[in-house]
Amino acid sequence: MLKRIEEYYITSNTSKMSFSIKPSIGVARLGNSPGQFCLSPDQIGGLPYEADAYGNQLESIENFKDAAGRVRRQGQPFKVYDDEGNELTLDSPNVVSMEWSVHLANKKAAWYNYSELQGNMLYGRENGYEVQGVPLRNPNVTQLSDRQQLIIDPGPRTVSGACQSAEFDQASAPSDYDRVSFPPSTVEYGTAIQTLGSLRTDSSGRLIVLGGYGNAGGNEPLTSYGGSNTWHDDISDGPVYCTVTFNDGTSPVNLQAWCIVGSPDFAPEIVNISNLSDTMLDVGVRCFDLVPELCRGGTFNPNYRANFQRDILPIINRIGRYQWVANVQSMAAFASNIFDFSDNSQQNEARRQGYFSYFRRPDDKSNPSNDQPQQILNLSDDENYFPMMPLNSGSNSVSNDIIVKFLSLNETQYFLLGQWANGLFDSDPNYDDFPISSMDQAAVGNCVGLPMCPGIEVTWSVQNPTIYSSPYVIFDQVGKGGYNSSGLHPSRDECYGGGCEPGDLTKRMACPWQADFFQCTIQYINFTNPDVNKTDGDNPVPLPPTYYSYWWPPQSPWDVLTGEITIAGQAENHMPAGQQMNYARGINSFVQMVEHWSALAFIKDNNAGFPGYPYFTETERNNDLFTFQDVPVGQISGNSDDDETHIPVFFIEQSTDKIKAKGDKAGLMLDYLEERAFKPIAVREEGLPVPKSGTRRR
Repeated sequence: MLKRIEEYYITSNTSKMSFSIKPSIGVARLGNSPGQFCLSPDQIGGLPYEADAYGNQLESIENFKDAAGRVRRQGQPFKVYDDEGNELTLDSPNVVSMEWSVHLANKKAAWYNYSELQGNMLYGRENGYEVQGVPLRNPNVTQLSDRQQLIIDPGPRTVSGACQSAEFDQASAPSDYDRVSFPPSTVEYGTAIQTLGSLRTDSSGRLIVLGGYGNAGGNEPLTSYGGSNTWHDDISDGPVYCTVTFNDGTSPVNLQAWCIVGSPDFAPEIVNISNLSDTMLDVGVRCFDLVPELCRGGTFNPNYRANFQRDILPIINRIGRYQWVANVQSMAAFASNIFDFSDNSQQNEARRQGYFSYFRRPDDKSNPSNDQPQQILNLSDDENYFPMMPLNSGSNSVSNDIIVKFLSLNETQYFLLGQWANGLFDSDPNYDDFPISSMDQAAVGNCVGLPMCPGIEVTWSVQNPTIYSSPYVIFDQVGKGGYNSSGLHPSRDECYGGGCEPGDLTKRMACPWQADFFQCTIQYINFTNPDVNKTDGDNPVPLPPTYYSYWWPPQSPWDVLTGEITIAGQAENHMPAGQQMNYARGINSFVQMVEHWSALAFIKDNNAGFPGYPYFTETERNNDLFTFQDVPVGQISGNSDDDETHIPVFFIEQSTDKIKAKGDKAGLMLDYLEERAFKPIAVREEGLPVPKSGTRRR
């Protein structure tokens, strides 16, 4: 068994050299194309890369989907570097071999029901799941051994050498791992989970982790967006190990990283204002003294000088790009260069302070009161008011337990923005970066960091320092091969300490993921009563008056521009180019989202060759799946005078013959749908509850 450590140090002659896997936490993404995949971006806001069948990196991606409109899986490459920035591969003269081992798992079905912020240990141990009485998913399964069988655990897979592969399916489970568990091979609804993905090595022995195919299935009707009993999906996470053997007398080195398999990133060039790298940097700064001159022992240095290009400009630029995936007109002013943001002179201080005053201070988690900054919508005086920044939902604008209505920057971001406002910053593009590898930052920087309700890729547990052994390094509970005797634990909470097992980072997410992806887009938020989010009763809705806000538009877009510029494309899309439309139009329930998520468009910059002038529109939407009707309002009102106004309506035609008749691509899409063992999904007899937002309007 390997001891837990993020880097193993070796001595070669008189030099001391350290090695590490990059990224320390990688992110692969689901896709349903059976034969094509791409590689994760290597920069925040970058595009994925094309790859050959072995995972050798090629140029930037051209198409996110295959010819049948199926989304290509996004594989995460893992590489080994020494502390001087040199990569080690099988081509390195002193390397004999590189053996990779990965253990992915999905614990969702064995975990607790999703419950907003209940269970979040940052609010104290009294907020633990058991203390709060949060029920388990699949509560009728009571024995520990039986609950272990709810975990999708294919066991570890090992690959070594060039151009090798391995599958995370049941048939190829290792003979020395006796705790393999998979859900039933047939299900009543949806698609059974047969695999959690695969591994590849490229021609130089680098590792590529590929996740699952976006499948989800169960034996009971769906009940809610948070999780439904008997259901599984193929999201996963787990540790990545590498053993490098040398030929120069150097002892073998053993390294560890982690991989998260998340849902597709449909707008990869648009970055969350607070991304997951920001979250991990915040934890490192405040809890690990990562940058002691900035923060030591959890206390920020009031004399620290921020850097405009490193700390401030990214926030401004991200704010500016939200307009392509959400209607956030009030936020546009904060990226419009209404003054010289890089000017640190005293003459400019009033403007900087005015700008900063619109950003909410983060809540104090140690304060049980709801009288907190993140419950406030507007900055106002007697005559004027303006929505404060960022204009997104907070991590709990849904339930009445631990209320966090509106978003703020994380504490490190907010402090650095405050230093900028005070003039304590330098404008220098040749800045010193924080002591975190750019590769580590890039991998998680394309994920949601805030809000967390529960999130998209992972949730609020990544804000807890107990799950890390050091900044950006997951505390691996046992190490390679350490789960054979006991198996993965279904209900152990790593936020109490002790490290993470495979499946721990993703187990708090919705199951199936598509349900929450559909429901968790916009939110009606009460902005007058800090103590209440929703009304009482059997079917609670947001307490009025409410404000229309968004969750995480870069990951789950809402308002987008149509992008078809050909006659044929517009005939299929039924819209002119440049019209703002609802992103998921035509997918009208989360039952449909479970089956047809791959029909969604990717949002891409059509003018990327001219930085500073982005133009993002939809691309590769599976228009043939949807039928369009221009509905006169008179059909609803009964008044023929209303027929002068029409409403565009999109829906999925139930007749497969009508879809197939639309053309060759439609035929390929239907062939794929008919090949799948997908079984129509039912919902509970009383119907589905009101969405988080309290509205079914789209």
